[in-house]
Amino acid sequence: MENISSEERNGAIRAFESTIHKSENALINMTEKGTNTTLVQKRLTALRIGLAMLEHTWHGESHSYTDEEIREAQHVITGLFPSLESQYAKAKVGGAQKTLLERRIRAFELAIQIMSTKKAADV
Repeated sequence: MENISSEERNGAIRAFESTIHKSENALINMTEKGTNTTLVQKRLTALRIGLAMLEHTWHGESHSYTDEEIREAQHVITGLFPSLESQYAKAKVGGAQKTLLERRIRAFELAIQIMSTKKAADV
C-alpha cells in the first residue's frame, strides 16, 4: 500500500466515523418512522468494517470480520461511489460540502484498497 501520511490517515478515520454517526442517526429516524432500514443497516455494517480495516492496518487494532464480510463491505462501499460523485459534482467549488466529500471519497478509496488485500487470517 502506498505511503499515507499520518494526517491523511487521521482524516480517513474521521471521515468514516462521521459517516457512521450520520448513518446511525438516519437509522434511528427511519426506525421511528417505520421505514424499511435494510439498506441503511447494510451500509452501516460495511462502514464499520471499512473503519475496522483502516484501524487494523494503521493502528494494529484487531477485528473479527470474516473474508466474506470484508468482501461484502468492499462491494457495498464501492457501490456508494456513484452517489458520492454525483453529490460532489453538484457541490459548490471551495465549499465545505465539497471538501467533506473529497475526504470521504479518499477514505473510501483507502478502505477499499486495504480490503482488497486483507484477509480475515491477517488479523
